[in-house]
This record gives sequence, structure tokens and C-alpha cells, in this order.
Amino acid sequence: MMMHQVKVERLLVNYKTLEKFKRFKEYGNQELSMLEDLESNIIENNSESPFFGIYYGNALVARMSLYKVDAKYDQYFTPPQDYLELWKLEVLPDYQGRGYGSRLVDFAKEYQLPIKTNPRINSHGFWEKMGFQKAKYNMERDLGENPLIWTPEGVAEQSVS
Repeated sequence: MMMHQVKVERLLVNYKTLEKFKRFKEYGNQELSMLEDLESNIIENNSESPFFGIYYGNALVARMSLYKVDAKYDQYFTPPQDYLELWKLEVLPDYQGRGYGSRLVDFAKEYQLPIKTNPRINSHGFWEKMGFQKAKYNMERDLGENPLIWTPEGVAEQSVS
């Protein structure tokens, strides 16, 4: 079986994309606010979406949300710096185990910025394999988060509590 080149693309903010999002478990506020923005015509069809995905034929089979966070909000890396927040990484059940999740994470790493994610329960093994580790950070309460972080080689030392 020949492995076709898996291409990650930025997803357009439009009804077609939002319709496809409904197949994902993590469908929620982010998508609904995009839908509301579309309905009130705030956003154009081609406005920059935070979502990236992989299509298999016409089907959107994997996706993630990627936000750049300004250094001034950084509580995870030393010294504070811009980083990416990776959310909603999800591969539809029928397409799991084919490397799509890894491809999305590798795509995020290509920005050469530190990455923070809050993994879903039972996904720690995947993130460890991708080189992520538990964030040690000083916060009184951790907002119920369980952040994992990844840093490009030699960019940042992790803050030690």
C-alpha cells in the first residue's frame, strides 16, 4: 500500500468546514462562535481560521486548533516567550493509527516555537512519543489543566518550580 503525501492545510472558515467539524467529539464553543460570526457576516469566507486539518479525499479526517500566545502571557517557559497553544487535536476513529495525529503535531513544530497542550485523558502516551513533557510551572491553582509542553532544540529551558 502506497502512503500518499499527507498534507496539512489551514481550514477555511465557512459553513462547509463547520458542518464537517460536527463529526468531531471536541465540537464546542470555538466552532459555535465561528458559526455565529459567519451568520452575522463578521468573518469572510477566507478569514484566518485557527484550525488546521488533513483531508482524505473530501473527508476532513483530522484537525487541530493552533493559537499563538504572546510572551507576556507565558507561564510555562523560561525566559517567557511567544508560544503556540495546540487544542482540539482529533483524528476521526476510522482514521486513527495512520499517523495523521503525528503529522499535525509535526506541522505545529515546524513553526519552531515552544508548544503547550492540554492533553485529553488517555492520550499521554501519544504526547510523550511526540517529545512532550509535563510542564513544571508555578501557579497557585492550575485551572484544572494538566499542561504538556514541547520546546524546539535549544530554544528554551523549562521553568523549574
